[in-house]
Amino acid sequence: MNETNLIRTFCDAAEAVGAEILRPAGSEQALGMIRELATGPVALPAFPSGERLGLAAGLAGLGIELLTGDLRAGAAAAALGITGVNFALAATGTLVLESTPEPIRLASTLPERHVALLDPKKIIPDLVAATPLLRQFHQQQPQNYLAYITGPSRTADIERVLTIGVHGPKELYILLLEGLSDDPLEM
Repeated sequence: MNETNLIRTFCDAAEAVGAEILRPAGSEQALGMIRELATGPVALPAFPSGERLGLAAGLAGLGIELLTGDLRAGAAAAALGITGVNFALAATGTLVLESTPEPIRLASTLPERHVALLDPKKIIPDLVAATPLLRQFHQQQPQNYLAYITGPSRTADIERVLTIGVHGPKELYILLLEGLSDDPLEM
């Protein structure tokens, strides 16, 4: 499957499970989109592609209140959490995040909204294609955490009624932004 088809398949699958795909033309437009979504403090952990993008400085320059560093105290009160993505599975619209660092886990699970920054070059067909990457993660750090995120949080445990946002974000926004990082081992 070529890159265009992978992206289309991923977008269709992610939207089918409730994610919203945003395709900014560049970093300025990406910052503007995040600004529109930030209705309160933003949990922003450190991650390489976000640092290269100048995300913290750009968002602070727009007047957004950022929660950085130790997010234990503030992530639950954040309106929005932002993370990068290691890679994504086109077949299911799933994001894969190496979330061993606690700030990544907190930013992707506690705020009501999660914005995930994804370079389209990191979209792979399916879990079978992910096997070599998963082996590399395990070889580098045998006891790491990998989070698989497919759409906003949902559960049907409560009287078998589907409920959104019980165990995590109610809204998931995926910003497809070229040039972030094409290394699936880097967020």
